Amino acid sequence: MRYFLLISLPLLFFISCQPATQEKAPTSELASHLDSLFTAQYEAGSFNGSVLLAEKGKILFQKGYGLANEKTGAKINAETVFELASVSKQFTAMGIVQLQKEGKLSYDDEVATYIQELQEYPGVTIRNLLNHTGGLPDYMELADEHWDHSKIATNDDMLKLFEELLPERDFEPNQEWDYSNTGYMLLATIIERVSGKSFGEYLNDKIFKPLGMANTFVYRRRYQPKEVSNYAQGYVYGDSTDSKVLPDEVPSNDYVIFLDGILGDGMVNSNVIDLLKWDQALYTDKLINDQDKELIFTPAKLADGSETDYGFGWTIEESKTYGKIAHHSGGWAGYITYIERHLDHDKTIIILQNQSIPKTKIPVKNTRKIAYGIPIEKPIQLGEDILKTYAGKYLTESQKERQVLFEEGKLFLELNPETQLELVPVSTTKFIVDGFSPEVSITFIPNKEGKVEAYRIQQPEQGVDRLSKRTQ
Repeated sequence: MRYFLLISLPLLFFISCQPATQEKAPTSELASHLDSLFTAQYEAGSFNGSVLLAEKGKILFQKGYGLANEKTGAKINAETVFELASVSKQFTAMGIVQLQKEGKLSYDDEVATYIQELQEYPGVTIRNLLNHTGGLPDYMELADEHWDHSKIATNDDMLKLFEELLPERDFEPNQEWDYSNTGYMLLATIIERVSGKSFGEYLNDKIFKPLGMANTFVYRRRYQPKEVSNYAQGYVYGDSTDSKVLPDEVPSNDYVIFLDGILGDGMVNSNVIDLLKWDQALYTDKLINDQDKELIFTPAKLADGSETDYGFGWTIEESKTYGKIAHHSGGWAGYITYIERHLDHDKTIIILQNQSIPKTKIPVKNTRKIAYGIPIEKPIQLGEDILKTYAGKYLTESQKERQVLFEEGKLFLELNPETQLELVPVSTTKFIVDGFSPEVSITFIPNKEGKVEAYRIQQPEQGVDRLSKRTQ
């Protein structure tokens, strides 16, 4: 599904082959380090796509890895176009902000003012949709259960389902935060009904064309097929063939077909060069002013005063090392995408991938470190005899029991029976929690006799430094 991908959760991938690139070899130390990072991940089968790092609009590193099209052998390059999945949401949010500036709507207008089909859901505002606090149920689950999968659904079709079935709210508006594809589908509908233009026409006229984003557009390849040059076909893993295949060939991925007509939460397509133009425009007044940008990049607050980590189409993060960061990831069958803006330093990271197979990863943590000249701790191999000495039960400072497990030659920190986090060794006593950003480390502490008596868990970016004592 077109879910938001938290970079604190590891993504997985399969397949291994040699790099297929067209870009020139890196010329700087920073570029060499990044190339080594992504080449290693490509060869390990965990990366296939296009990456760009820029500072103040200047490209410090850009390279493509792998194939855009397995059938033709076309290689990925800087101009290759990818489906952005949930990275599309920032453009939907911008469209709403522009309409608000023009006085055509207000953030605190109820959604039912513009979408009559939702009259039975009073109190949900446009602002709630923008920052995921509306509480409306997930349209994808609704469609999966009630929509004819042999037909391609549109936004209007989903609205009719809501009107006919009246699914219960997940929560009352502004009481909770829950990432919502439904909200951004509705925002696209509001853009169309208020502007009188199709969603694609509006974004092209108001954002893409003014910024010179010539290779960025709304594209529904099954609902409205057309020829697109230098396009990255998205691939998934096919169990029956034990190889990469198009998602349309996997029955369990049929949602990519019957939901292909839905707009707003996805369906914007672009490349790394155009996305850098978009990034740089957000430092100017070309589209909106500073007051608007402050609103977009400020986390929303709930009714109880607690703060979320989401603004308008962007996740917001405060880092002691990197400053204020706005980022968003996206996932759709065959695509894993990511954009990150370091607002205090004008650094940009863009990572677009055209395969979502079990080993796929978004290497954001180490890309950040390289961008700031911070050394990367590389994983090492430890023998099972050492790893087993760390397994056991530990008591946290808040008196919660945590268990470190040894399974199949690896260590895991068990948060609950359903959640086990792999611990990757970087020294004989220090481990990194796999996939977390900001980085979380666990260092095991032996006593004078060499027996492990505690572990220290640290996440400097969040001010975490706690000790858990071994009980068994």
